[in-house]
Amino acid sequence: MVTKTGSFPIGFRRGWSDWQKELAPLTTWAKGSGFDVVDLGTATAQDLETLKTAGLRLGTADLKDFGALMAADAGRRKEAVEAAVAYVREAAGWGVKVFFTCVIPGDASGKRAENYAVAVESFGPIFAAAAEAGAVVAIEGYPGGPPHYPSLCCTPETVRSFIEEFGGKGVGVNYDPSHLIRLGVDHVRFLKEFVGSVAHVHAKDTDVNTEALYEYGLYQDAVSGKPHGFGSYVWRYTIPGKGQARWTEIFGILKDNGYQGAVCIELEDENFNGTEAGEKEALLKSLEFLRNA
Repeated sequence: MVTKTGSFPIGFRRGWSDWQKELAPLTTWAKGSGFDVVDLGTATAQDLETLKTAGLRLGTADLKDFGALMAADAGRRKEAVEAAVAYVREAAGWGVKVFFTCVIPGDASGKRAENYAVAVESFGPIFAAAAEAGAVVAIEGYPGGPPHYPSLCCTPETVRSFIEEFGGKGVGVNYDPSHLIRLGVDHVRFLKEFVGSVAHVHAKDTDVNTEALYEYGLYQDAVSGKPHGFGSYVWRYTIPGKGQARWTEIFGILKDNGYQGAVCIELEDENFNGTEAGEKEALLKSLEFLRNA
């Protein structure tokens, strides 16, 4: 199935639950349910064959061990970068065109400018390998966990700088409005600025509770109660359509700027995650919403 606005093929990011671990039955369910695309983790050549056999296409494959690409230990970092470069070259030969990553510093408490310099050093060879192979590395702006929220390329400042640093070669954006909303960044303005670099789209939303925002503010924990699963005291990730993301406007901007990729649901919602039945229900509800957006 495709979105109403833009006719973008709809898929989902493979999760970590038991029912999603075996790819063959997962792809059978996905195809039978109306999905056209699946985002994998670190993929193998056989995984791509399994998708093809099921009549599905690949959205993204994760960069290999991307959490170690900025390891504090220089030796470990060098190893991880070399492995990622080798994987990009090999996987591009299987047909992987978009590689997913986040830019996660090994030293979460380090100065942001110093971590940025490490990111440039680490990711440069990977972007070059992707560009040579006719592929792109799509960076998702997941900000990381408290108390430092250290990840880079989450806000316009570092996304813009990274793209300019490498001349846009081999580097792109995995557009996910949910992270921008929780950070307080205008997700539509961001898309308008960076739409030419968008290589992939995640359909995930964020609901911000304005009463909780008044009660607790953004940065301090509450004295009583507990935070949301996949969220905080104030905000939580949701399936598309249950938060503040303006999906029809998003798809219109993508359409008007010639986006040719897929829209894949990333399921992180406390109301559905945790059971096979709940997760399937969430994916199907999301599919129905997106095909009408």
